[in-house]
Amino acid sequence: MLTRFDHVTIVVRDVEAAKQFFGLLGFKEDKSVVIAGQPFAAYMGVDGIEAEHITLVLANVSPRTEVQLLKYRHPDPLLDPAISNLTKLGFNHVCFAVDNLEAEVARLKAKGVQLRNEIMDFHSRKLVFLSGPEGVTVELAEWERAAASAEPQPATDRPRD
Repeated sequence: MLTRFDHVTIVVRDVEAAKQFFGLLGFKEDKSVVIAGQPFAAYMGVDGIEAEHITLVLANVSPRTEVQLLKYRHPDPLLDPAISNLTKLGFNHVCFAVDNLEAEVARLKAKGVQLRNEIMDFHSRKLVFLSGPEGVTVELAEWERAAASAEPQPATDRPRD
């Protein structure tokens, strides 16, 4: 049984630009290592793998939320010319919840982050797409207060009356 979302991994060419983008969203670098050889080649299915593996963690949230960055040294990464085309099959986008979408959008635009669209309301949320590293689409969502409070809350360890 699944218990929660753990991480998403993005292959990048420019680690610093990716760290800067996700830093604007509140992520901090937690670990940076080079993965190479076995067992990584077998696990990833990538012969001769050598890559920088950077773990970014969303600060001060629970449960832990990670974005992992991979910068391949070997083999050369495959470019995806359709990465930002949301009609392609496979991975579409990743979405993060925010408390105040308008304030986040204003702050991010002032830092040079490009929006892919205007804010829209859909399924009790305000939503917007951002252009992320390597053309990956990142979405931000603000749940309406009534809808957010109606969502199931995790059980607590409080004693029963």
